[in-house]
Amino acid sequence: MNTAIQNAETALTDTVAAAFAPTPDPRLRQLMQSLVRHLHAFVADVEPTEAEWMAAIRFLTETGQICDGAVRQEFILLSDTLGVSMLVDAINHRKPGQATESTVFGPFYMAGMPERETGENMALTPGEPALVHGYVRDTEGRPLAGAVLDVWQTAANGMYSGQDSAQPHGNLRGRYRSGADGAFAIRTILPVSYPIPGDGPVGRMMAATGRHIFRPAHLHFMIDAPGHQRLVTHLFNAEDPYLASDAVFGVKPSLVLQYSRQGADSPLAKRFGFDSDFHEGLYDFVLPRA
Repeated sequence: MNTAIQNAETALTDTVAAAFAPTPDPRLRQLMQSLVRHLHAFVADVEPTEAEWMAAIRFLTETGQICDGAVRQEFILLSDTLGVSMLVDAINHRKPGQATESTVFGPFYMAGMPERETGENMALTPGEPALVHGYVRDTEGRPLAGAVLDVWQTAANGMYSGQDSAQPHGNLRGRYRSGADGAFAIRTILPVSYPIPGDGPVGRMMAATGRHIFRPAHLHFMIDAPGHQRLVTHLFNAEDPYLASDAVFGVKPSLVLQYSRQGADSPLAKRFGFDSDFHEGLYDFVLPRA
Protein backbone atom coordinates (compact mmCIF):
# COMPACT_ATOMS: atom_id res chain seq x y z
CA MET A 1 0.00 0.00 0.00
CA ASN A 2 1.41 3.38 -0.94
CA THR A 3 1.87 6.12 1.63
CA ALA A 4 -0.89 8.36 0.32
CA ILE A 5 -3.54 5.63 0.62
CA GLN A 6 -2.33 4.65 4.10
CA ASN A 7 -2.40 8.29 5.23
CA ALA A 8 -5.94 8.69 3.90
CA GLU A 9 -7.13 5.64 5.84
CA THR A 10 -5.45 6.86 9.02
CA ALA A 11 -7.00 10.29 8.50
CA LEU A 12 -10.45 8.67 8.26
CA THR A 13 -9.96 7.03 11.65
CA ASP A 14 -8.88 10.36 13.16
CA THR A 15 -11.91 12.10 11.64
CA VAL A 16 -14.37 9.55 13.00
CA ALA A 17 -12.81 9.63 16.48
CA ALA A 18 -12.88 13.43 16.45
CA ALA A 19 -16.60 13.36 15.65
CA PHE A 20 -17.18 12.09 19.20
CA ALA A 21 -15.12 14.88 20.80
CA PRO A 22 -18.21 16.98 21.69
CA THR A 23 -19.73 14.10 23.71
CA PRO A 24 -20.71 15.72 27.05
CA ASP A 25 -20.11 12.64 29.18
CA PRO A 26 -16.32 12.16 29.39
CA ARG A 27 -16.53 8.42 30.01
CA LEU A 28 -18.84 7.90 27.03
CA ARG A 29 -16.48 10.03 24.92
CA GLN A 30 -13.54 7.85 25.96
CA LEU A 31 -15.46 4.64 25.22
CA MET A 32 -16.62 5.73 21.77
CA GLN A 33 -13.28 7.11 20.63
CA SER A 34 -11.43 4.02 21.84
CA LEU A 35 -14.03 1.77 20.17
CA VAL A 36 -13.55 3.59 16.86
CA ARG A 37 -9.77 3.32 16.99
CA HIS A 38 -9.78 -0.38 17.93
CA LEU A 39 -12.41 -1.30 15.33
CA HIS A 40 -10.56 0.60 12.62
CA ALA A 41 -7.28 -1.05 13.66
CA PHE A 42 -8.91 -4.49 13.39
CA VAL A 43 -10.29 -3.70 9.93
CA ALA A 44 -6.92 -2.33 8.79
CA ASP A 45 -5.20 -5.45 10.10
CA VAL A 46 -7.42 -8.12 8.49
CA GLU A 47 -8.57 -6.12 5.42
CA PRO A 48 -11.97 -7.83 5.06
CA THR A 49 -13.61 -8.15 1.68
CA GLU A 50 -17.03 -6.56 1.29
CA ALA A 51 -18.55 -10.06 1.30
CA GLU A 52 -16.83 -10.83 4.62
CA TRP A 53 -18.03 -7.52 6.06
CA MET A 54 -21.62 -8.34 5.07
CA ALA A 55 -21.26 -11.83 6.57
CA ALA A 56 -20.20 -10.19 9.86
CA ILE A 57 -23.23 -7.87 9.73
CA ARG A 58 -25.54 -10.85 9.16
CA PHE A 59 -23.90 -12.72 12.04
CA LEU A 60 -24.51 -9.85 14.47
CA THR A 61 -28.07 -9.38 13.17
CA GLU A 62 -28.88 -13.07 13.67
CA THR A 63 -27.28 -12.97 17.14
CA GLY A 64 -29.75 -10.28 18.15
CA GLN A 65 -32.72 -11.98 16.50
CA ILE A 66 -32.32 -15.21 18.47
CA CYS A 67 -32.31 -13.42 21.85
CA ASP A 68 -35.71 -13.81 23.55
CA GLY A 69 -35.34 -11.41 26.47
CA ALA A 70 -36.01 -14.09 29.10
CA VAL A 71 -33.73 -17.13 28.94
CA ARG A 72 -31.83 -16.98 25.64
CA GLN A 73 -29.20 -14.19 25.49
CA GLU A 74 -27.01 -14.93 22.49
CA PHE A 75 -24.91 -11.77 22.85
CA ILE A 76 -23.84 -12.84 26.36
CA LEU A 77 -23.04 -16.26 24.89
CA LEU A 78 -20.94 -14.58 22.21
CA SER A 79 -19.14 -12.51 24.84
CA ASP A 80 -18.56 -15.68 26.89
CA THR A 81 -17.12 -17.74 24.03
CA LEU A 82 -14.75 -14.93 23.02
CA GLY A 83 -13.42 -14.68 26.57
CA VAL A 84 -14.68 -11.12 26.91
CA SER A 85 -17.02 -11.93 29.81
CA MET A 86 -14.16 -13.43 31.82
CA LEU A 87 -11.92 -10.42 31.13
CA VAL A 88 -14.67 -7.99 32.22
CA ASP A 89 -15.20 -10.13 35.33
CA ALA A 90 -11.47 -10.15 36.13
CA ILE A 91 -11.20 -6.36 35.76
CA ASN A 92 -14.26 -5.68 37.90
CA HIS A 93 -13.57 -8.22 40.65
CA ARG A 94 -9.94 -7.83 41.63
CA LYS A 95 -9.80 -9.36 45.10
CA PRO A 96 -7.24 -9.89 47.86
CA GLY A 97 -5.42 -13.21 47.53
CA GLN A 98 -7.35 -15.05 50.24
CA ALA A 99 -10.79 -14.15 48.85
CA THR A 100 -12.72 -16.66 46.74
CA GLU A 101 -12.36 -15.94 43.03
CA SER A 102 -15.32 -15.02 40.85
CA THR A 103 -16.25 -16.28 37.42
CA VAL A 104 -18.88 -15.60 34.75
CA PHE A 105 -22.50 -15.15 35.83
CA GLY A 106 -23.98 -17.31 33.08
CA PRO A 107 -27.24 -16.87 31.15
CA PHE A 108 -29.62 -19.10 33.15
CA TYR A 109 -30.00 -17.38 36.53
CA MET A 110 -33.58 -16.94 37.79
CA ALA A 111 -34.50 -14.60 40.64
CA GLY A 112 -37.06 -15.43 43.33
CA MET A 113 -36.22 -19.09 43.73
CA PRO A 114 -37.35 -21.08 46.83
CA GLU A 115 -35.95 -20.28 50.26
CA ARG A 116 -34.40 -23.50 51.57
CA GLU A 117 -33.34 -24.79 54.97
CA THR A 118 -29.80 -25.93 55.71
CA GLY A 119 -29.29 -29.30 54.04
CA GLU A 120 -32.63 -29.22 52.21
CA ASN A 121 -32.72 -31.19 48.95
CA MET A 122 -33.13 -28.86 45.95
CA ALA A 123 -33.17 -31.73 43.44
CA LEU A 124 -36.69 -32.52 42.22
CA THR A 125 -35.38 -34.73 39.39
CA PRO A 126 -33.14 -37.83 39.63
CA GLY A 127 -29.36 -37.85 39.59
CA GLU A 128 -26.36 -38.96 41.61
CA PRO A 129 -26.97 -37.71 45.18
CA ALA A 130 -24.54 -35.09 46.45
CA LEU A 131 -23.91 -32.87 49.44
CA VAL A 132 -21.98 -29.61 49.14
CA HIS A 133 -21.16 -27.97 52.45
CA GLY A 134 -18.63 -25.77 54.19
CA TYR A 135 -18.36 -22.29 55.66
CA VAL A 136 -18.71 -18.66 54.58
CA ARG A 137 -16.04 -16.48 56.19
CA ASP A 138 -14.45 -13.06 55.85
CA THR A 139 -10.80 -12.51 54.89
CA GLU A 140 -9.82 -12.61 58.58
CA GLY A 141 -11.34 -16.07 58.99
CA ARG A 142 -14.39 -14.90 60.95
CA PRO A 143 -17.71 -16.64 60.20
CA LEU A 144 -20.32 -14.71 58.22
CA ALA A 145 -23.70 -15.60 59.69
CA GLY A 146 -26.84 -15.17 57.60
CA ALA A 147 -25.04 -15.02 54.26
CA VAL A 148 -27.46 -15.79 51.42
CA LEU A 149 -26.24 -18.45 48.98
CA ASP A 150 -28.32 -18.34 45.80
CA VAL A 151 -27.54 -21.66 44.09
CA TRP A 152 -28.44 -23.17 40.72
CA GLN A 153 -27.25 -25.98 38.44
CA THR A 154 -28.29 -28.23 35.56
CA ALA A 155 -30.27 -31.42 35.88
CA ALA A 156 -28.82 -34.80 34.86
CA ASN A 157 -29.90 -34.07 31.26
CA GLY A 158 -27.57 -31.04 31.13
CA MET A 159 -30.38 -28.46 31.11
CA TYR A 160 -31.51 -25.85 33.64
CA SER A 161 -35.05 -25.44 34.93
CA GLY A 162 -36.54 -22.56 33.01
CA GLN A 163 -34.56 -23.65 29.96
CA ASP A 164 -36.18 -27.10 30.09
CA SER A 165 -39.98 -26.88 30.36
CA ALA A 166 -40.22 -30.49 31.56
CA GLN A 167 -38.49 -29.68 34.85
CA PRO A 168 -40.53 -28.60 37.90
CA HIS A 169 -40.37 -24.94 38.89
CA GLY A 170 -37.40 -24.30 41.17
CA ASN A 171 -35.69 -27.59 40.36
CA LEU A 172 -32.03 -27.49 41.33
CA ARG A 173 -32.32 -23.90 42.47
CA GLY A 174 -32.58 -22.42 45.92
CA ARG A 175 -31.58 -19.75 48.41
CA TYR A 176 -29.72 -21.11 51.44
CA ARG A 177 -28.40 -19.22 54.46
CA SER A 178 -25.28 -19.73 56.52
CA GLY A 179 -25.70 -20.43 60.24
CA ALA A 180 -24.31 -18.56 63.22
CA ASP A 181 -20.97 -20.32 62.68
CA GLY A 182 -20.98 -19.50 58.96
CA ALA A 183 -21.80 -23.09 58.01
CA PHE A 184 -23.95 -23.97 54.99
CA ALA A 185 -25.13 -27.28 53.52
CA ILE A 186 -26.80 -27.98 50.16
CA ARG A 187 -28.29 -31.34 49.27
CA THR A 188 -28.47 -31.82 45.52
CA ILE A 189 -27.29 -34.11 42.70
CA LEU A 190 -23.86 -34.23 41.13
CA PRO A 191 -23.57 -31.56 38.40
CA VAL A 192 -22.88 -32.77 34.85
CA SER A 193 -21.10 -31.20 31.90
CA TYR A 194 -23.37 -29.79 29.21
CA PRO A 195 -23.27 -28.01 25.85
CA ILE A 196 -23.98 -24.31 25.52
CA PRO A 197 -26.73 -23.62 22.95
CA GLY A 198 -25.34 -24.68 19.59
CA ASP A 199 -28.34 -23.97 17.35
CA GLY A 200 -27.61 -20.27 16.80
CA PRO A 201 -24.93 -18.00 15.36
CA VAL A 202 -22.53 -18.65 18.26
CA GLY A 203 -22.85 -22.42 17.77
CA ARG A 204 -22.08 -22.00 14.06
CA MET A 205 -19.04 -19.87 14.93
CA MET A 206 -17.78 -22.54 17.32
CA ALA A 207 -18.23 -25.29 14.70
CA ALA A 208 -16.52 -23.24 11.98
CA THR A 209 -13.49 -22.67 14.20
CA GLY A 210 -13.20 -26.28 15.36
CA ARG A 211 -14.12 -25.62 19.01
CA HIS A 212 -16.41 -27.79 21.12
CA ILE A 213 -19.42 -26.23 22.89
CA PHE A 214 -19.18 -27.97 26.28
CA ARG A 215 -18.92 -26.49 29.75
CA PRO A 216 -17.44 -28.61 32.55
CA ALA A 217 -19.87 -29.66 35.30
CA HIS A 218 -20.38 -26.94 37.89
CA LEU A 219 -22.59 -25.52 40.60
CA HIS A 220 -23.44 -21.79 40.42
CA PHE A 221 -23.29 -19.53 43.47
CA MET A 222 -24.26 -15.92 44.09
CA ILE A 223 -23.41 -15.11 47.70
CA ASP A 224 -24.43 -11.97 49.61
CA ALA A 225 -23.43 -11.04 53.16
CA PRO A 226 -24.07 -7.62 54.73
CA GLY A 227 -21.04 -5.33 54.52
CA HIS A 228 -19.20 -7.63 52.12
CA GLN A 229 -18.71 -7.85 48.37
CA ARG A 230 -21.15 -10.00 46.46
CA LEU A 231 -19.55 -13.14 45.07
CA VAL A 232 -20.65 -14.72 41.79
CA THR A 233 -18.78 -17.92 41.11
CA HIS A 234 -18.91 -21.65 40.19
CA LEU A 235 -17.59 -24.81 41.81
CA PHE A 236 -16.33 -27.21 39.13
CA ASN A 237 -16.22 -31.01 39.39
CA ALA A 238 -12.55 -32.02 39.64
CA GLU A 239 -12.94 -35.14 37.47
CA ASP A 240 -14.68 -33.42 34.54
CA PRO A 241 -12.99 -33.95 31.15
CA TYR A 242 -13.72 -30.38 29.99
CA LEU A 243 -11.93 -28.57 32.84
CA ALA A 244 -9.02 -27.57 30.60
CA SER A 245 -11.17 -26.50 27.65
CA ASP A 246 -14.27 -24.76 29.02
CA ALA A 247 -16.13 -23.21 26.08
CA VAL A 248 -16.47 -19.93 28.00
CA PHE A 249 -13.04 -19.95 29.75
CA GLY A 250 -14.65 -19.82 33.21
CA VAL A 251 -12.50 -22.37 35.10
CA LYS A 252 -10.01 -21.22 37.74
CA PRO A 253 -7.93 -23.76 39.69
CA SER A 254 -9.13 -22.40 43.05
CA LEU A 255 -12.73 -23.17 42.08
CA VAL A 256 -12.21 -26.88 41.34
CA LEU A 257 -14.03 -29.07 43.87
CA GLN A 258 -12.99 -32.66 44.58
CA TYR A 259 -15.98 -34.80 45.53
CA SER A 260 -15.51 -37.89 47.69
CA ARG A 261 -17.77 -40.93 47.93
CA GLN A 262 -19.62 -41.40 51.23
CA GLY A 263 -21.66 -44.39 52.35
CA ALA A 264 -25.29 -44.51 53.46
CA ASP A 265 -24.07 -45.46 56.95
CA SER A 266 -21.96 -42.32 57.41
CA PRO A 267 -22.86 -39.69 60.04
CA LEU A 268 -23.51 -37.17 57.25
CA ALA A 269 -25.98 -39.54 55.59
CA LYS A 270 -27.96 -39.79 58.80
CA ARG A 271 -27.81 -36.06 59.43
CA PHE A 272 -28.97 -35.03 55.95
CA GLY A 273 -31.31 -37.91 55.13
CA PHE A 274 -29.36 -39.87 52.51
CA ASP A 275 -30.48 -43.49 52.19
CA SER A 276 -27.79 -44.46 49.67
CA ASP A 277 -24.18 -43.61 48.84
CA PHE A 278 -23.59 -39.98 47.89
CA HIS A 279 -20.88 -37.57 46.75
CA GLU A 280 -19.54 -35.10 49.32
CA GLY A 281 -17.96 -31.78 48.36
CA LEU A 282 -16.32 -29.55 51.00
CA TYR A 283 -15.65 -25.90 50.20
CA ASP A 284 -15.25 -22.67 52.16
CA PHE A 285 -16.12 -19.30 50.65
CA VAL A 286 -14.19 -16.17 51.66
CA LEU A 287 -15.73 -12.74 51.05
CA PRO A 288 -13.84 -9.43 51.31
CA ARG A 289 -15.45 -6.37 52.87
CA ALA A 290 -17.41 -4.07 50.58
